[in-house]
Amino acid sequence: MIRPCSTAPPCTTWRRRSTPRRGAVAAPSAFLGALGTQNNAYAGVHAPDVVGNIRIDQAWGLFQISDAAHEVSGSYNSLGISGVPTGIAGPNPFGPSEPSGHPDTKWGGSVMAALQIKNIPTGAGDDFKIDASYAKGDTKNVISTSATSPNFAMFSGSSRSYNSVGFGVATDAMWLPAGFASAAFGAASGLGDGNLHLTTAYGVRGAFNHNCDPYWSTSVCGSASAVRYDSTAKFFYCSIYTASSATGGAAGKSADYSCNPDYNVFQVGAVTRWTPVKNLTFSAEVMYFRLDQKFTGTTGMTSVQPKPNCAGTPASCSYEFKDQDTVALNLRVQRNF
Repeated sequence: MIRPCSTAPPCTTWRRRSTPRRGAVAAPSAFLGALGTQNNAYAGVHAPDVVGNIRIDQAWGLFQISDAAHEVSGSYNSLGISGVPTGIAGPNPFGPSEPSGHPDTKWGGSVMAALQIKNIPTGAGDDFKIDASYAKGDTKNVISTSATSPNFAMFSGSSRSYNSVGFGVATDAMWLPAGFASAAFGAASGLGDGNLHLTTAYGVRGAFNHNCDPYWSTSVCGSASAVRYDSTAKFFYCSIYTASSATGGAAGKSADYSCNPDYNVFQVGAVTRWTPVKNLTFSAEVMYFRLDQKFTGTTGMTSVQPKPNCAGTPASCSYEFKDQDTVALNLRVQRNF
């Protein structure tokens, strides 16, 4: 999972489901924002996550294999959209929600293998940890923070446009209802198949801790994770994003524009701690983060404050799709009572 060196919270239980909004009459901008985020069509909790693990914990270290089963469900096909619900012929006196039906629930899940080796030859109390995770429809168990799974959105400079942008959306599934149609999408009209397409995620992380003496210790850590969508989910997503007025529509994109919602995230960092007396610790942590996104070209973009509104404007006010990186420094004083 993507977590900083200095924290190790348990896996959170947040569920995320970002899908294009349901309905047959809305414009593309109602489905996807300029940064690729989508209206959440999660249907609520019907079943708890089912988890289990096998663990060997001994003086030399530990080994653990754990897994989880996670329910993925979508709300009604035409929730919140006025008019005739998707998939129902003729006027509907009951409104656009329940009679429109909903996608079949799917079960996703995740698995993780972890290894810790204690008291390695580098010093007393030193240890090394590594784990690898794989998920389908359960992305939070690969990419997670202490609160919930993040959506990434980063800006930086560009040699060909106003700014560059990179983003990555964390989802459990992608879904567009069957029979979806809108003149605003042109050739994309009617592209929905009515099924949930589970998102795949996988990653690895590791850390090494060295105790220099009773007062000083240093840890180094790193992680690499990936989020992948199947071909149908990519077609849904890119048909909408390319046509969206939030990004200037197809006319607002450069000739070398291409759409791919897959992305990778990488982290590497180090933290040094000084404990002059019991229960008092001073620490300094440096962390490097890289977002490896898969879009290419440039686009306009509806106002993302405080950035200017560049939708449908010339190249002097457009955004280039580009990988992004950043460095963070965290200084901390902790006193335990």
